[in-house]
Amino acid sequence: MAETLLFLSSGLFLGWSLGANDAANIFGTAVGARMVRFATAASIASVFVILGAVFQGAGTTHGLGKLGQVDAMAGAFMVALSAAIAVYWMTKAALPVSTSQAIVGAICGWNLFSHRATDVAVLTRIASTWIAAPILGAIFCIVLHALILGWLRLFKPHMLRLDLFTRWALIAAGAFGAFSLGANNIGNVMGVFVPTSPFEDSMIGTYTVSGSQKLFLLGGIAIAFGIISYSRRVMETVGGELLAVSPIGAFSVVVAQGLVLSMFASRRLSDWFISQGLPEIPLVPVSSSQAVVGAVVGLALLKGQMGLRQVQWKVLGGIALGWLTTPVIAGLFCFIALFILQNVFGQRVHS
Repeated sequence: MAETLLFLSSGLFLGWSLGANDAANIFGTAVGARMVRFATAASIASVFVILGAVFQGAGTTHGLGKLGQVDAMAGAFMVALSAAIAVYWMTKAALPVSTSQAIVGAICGWNLFSHRATDVAVLTRIASTWIAAPILGAIFCIVLHALILGWLRLFKPHMLRLDLFTRWALIAAGAFGAFSLGANNIGNVMGVFVPTSPFEDSMIGTYTVSGSQKLFLLGGIAIAFGIISYSRRVMETVGGELLAVSPIGAFSVVVAQGLVLSMFASRRLSDWFISQGLPEIPLVPVSSSQAVVGAVVGLALLKGQMGLRQVQWKVLGGIALGWLTTPVIAGLFCFIALFILQNVFGQRVHS
């Protein structure tokens, strides 16, 4: 058991890194707009990210497993650790990087070391979400924000009532975003451990708790701890430095981000697309950072030239650079670390 917990520690570290980085996006704009206090945001996000991970985290884990079935606990340990270190470095630089890209890069590093072929079709499908996520975030945000502005012009609510409503709306949107994040991104944190899970199914009354759900619970708790302990800096980067947003704009951004993550985590929605003769939605972890940055840029596009001039393009460029370098760093680190783990410490990193 002690050895198992040691190997799982890298997944917990990755969960902490995700909470400190990606999870900040669900309340970053609300905190940046000074409508929700950081302590309130962190508490709500922590609870709902765990619920999303436990009750709806299986879909994306299966999708990520198609890229590479890490079949040894020591190998899974190093894949998760490599992704976590890459994310941690970017978090230290206060950049909202993609944990999804980090874990994909690390899995590709494991495939290369273990002489397993990386399925190019699966990798392409996953990489396509890196383009789709910010675009969909922008589209959802533009449509939602335009509808809200139209509603405000039509009903003209009192300023005090509008302020109260906006605060509660931001809290509700953040809870939705946190649940979506847990459901979508728990595959990044614990997905590589599922094939070699040390936990067995158990019964609580008439409800079956699977071994995977126990893994997801641990991962969700780690994400929550990352949110509480280390997410403030990245929240301020997303919420204030990229583009100053109004409270209503913050609500639009958070909901748009939540919709993107839910879309790529919902097996029911994917099955409905197939039944309608539409392309299948890939059930893979997508980056909340990419979704929220796309939503913020969509908000700027809605404002026209004035909004585009307000975007801090230097900050956006730094974020984009982080997106490009994260999978490369994670993959290279994983390959080198696997060599050391196998040849120096004598651990079996693949079957």
